[in-house]
Amino acid sequence: MKRAALILPLLALLAALVWWSTGHDTGADAQPVADASRSAAPPAELVARGEYLARAGNCMACHSARGGTPWAGGRAIDTAFGTFYTSNLTPDPDTGLGRWTADDFWRALHEGRSRDGRLLYPAFPYTSYTHVTREDSDALWAYLQALPASRQASRPHVLRFPYDSQAALAAWRTLYFKPAVFQADASQSAAWNRGAYLVQGLGHCSACHAPRNALGASEDADKLAGGLMAGQNWYAPSLGSPHEAGVQDWKREAVIALLRDGISHNASVAGPMAEVVFGSTQYLSASDLDAMATYLQGLPATAPVTVAGRIVALEDAQRARAAQLYVDHCAGCHGENGEGSGNIYPALDGNRAVTLDPPANPLRIVLGGGFAPATRGNPRPFGMPPFAASLSDEDIALVVSHIRGSWSNGASPVSVIDVQRYRGNLR
Repeated sequence: MKRAALILPLLALLAALVWWSTGHDTGADAQPVADASRSAAPPAELVARGEYLARAGNCMACHSARGGTPWAGGRAIDTAFGTFYTSNLTPDPDTGLGRWTADDFWRALHEGRSRDGRLLYPAFPYTSYTHVTREDSDALWAYLQALPASRQASRPHVLRFPYDSQAALAAWRTLYFKPAVFQADASQSAAWNRGAYLVQGLGHCSACHAPRNALGASEDADKLAGGLMAGQNWYAPSLGSPHEAGVQDWKREAVIALLRDGISHNASVAGPMAEVVFGSTQYLSASDLDAMATYLQGLPATAPVTVAGRIVALEDAQRARAAQLYVDHCAGCHGENGEGSGNIYPALDGNRAVTLDPPANPLRIVLGGGFAPATRGNPRPFGMPPFAASLSDEDIALVVSHIRGSWSNGASPVSVIDVQRYRGNLR
C-alpha cells in the first residue's frame, strides 16, 4: 500500500513532465502558423464533404445545448468524474475556433490537444477521432469555418479533484492513449474497411458500446462489448453478443434499416441511440450504411448468455398484480402475449432489449417513455407514454418483471430499488 502511494504520484509527475515537454504552450493568444486554409474560401465541394462527415460523427448533437445556438457548445455531459461542458465550434475569434488553423484542428482530433497545447479531456472522443484521416479532418475544418460565428464563451468543466488537473490528465493519457492512424485490413473487403473506419473513427461507437474501467478508459474498444453509460444510466448493449444487440445473423437490409430509419422488422431504437439515428446515421449514404452493416455483422460473436425458461420469482399475489398491470397498461399496444404489432409496436416476447442485464433500458423506457426518432423512412413514429407519474415504483417493478419473465423470456425480476435508481436519472 505504501509503495503504491509513492508510485502513483511519481507516475503523475513523470506524465506531467512528458506533457510539458511535448508541446505545452501557455500562450493562449499565440499567433497561428501560416495556413493555406485561410488564404481563400474553401471549395464548395470540400465544405459539403465536411458537412457530411460532421453528420457521420454526430458532432452537432454534443456541441449544441438544448435550446441554444447550434454548434456554439454549452451542452452538459455528466460523468462519474464531474460535468463536462462542450466547446464552441463556430468561427468566432474570441470564443470559438476563429483563431485556429487547420493544423490546430487536426492536432485536436489526432492528438487530443487544444490550440495552446493544453490537453483535452476524452469526453471529446479523440481516442476514436485519432483514426480520422488528415483529408477528412481538413474537410470538417472547412465546414466548421463556413458556419455563422456565434459569440458564446465555453463554460468551464466542473470536475472533482484530482480529475480537474492537467497532471492527472497527462497520467491518464500515458496509460490509455497514443495517437494512431487507421490501418486497413488487407484480408477484408473495401466495404468492411470503410465500415471499420466509420465505426472506430468518426462514429466513435466505442464511446458508448465499450465497457470502461474505474478511470473511464474504454476496455477492448474494438470488441464493442457493451457497457453502462455513466451519468446517463442507459445501457449500451454489446454489439457482439447475439443475446444483446449483435446483428451477425440478421439480413443486411434489416441492419441498414435500423441505422437509417431507427426501426426494422424486429427492432427499434430509443434513448441515446435514437439521438444518433436522428442526427447522424439517417443521413449517411447507402454505401456507407452498407459498409457499417458489413463491419458490424463481421464482429466476432460472443457466446450468448443462456437463460433457462422459468417462472419469475414473485409471490402469487405479486404475479397476479403484475399480469393485471400488463393487461391494463401494455397489452393494448404490445399484445396480450407480447406479440406486438408489426413495425408499429415492438414485440416484447423474445425482445432482447427487455431482458438485458442490467435492466436499465426497459426501466428507463417504462419510466420516461420510449420514442423512436423521426426519420425519412419513419417520419411519424409511434411513441410510448411515460409511466413515471402514473405508476408507483412497486407497480413498475412488477410489470417490468412480468415482461422479463413471461412467454419465451426468462430474465430475472427487477426490484423497487432498481426502479428508484433509474427514476432518479430521468431528465
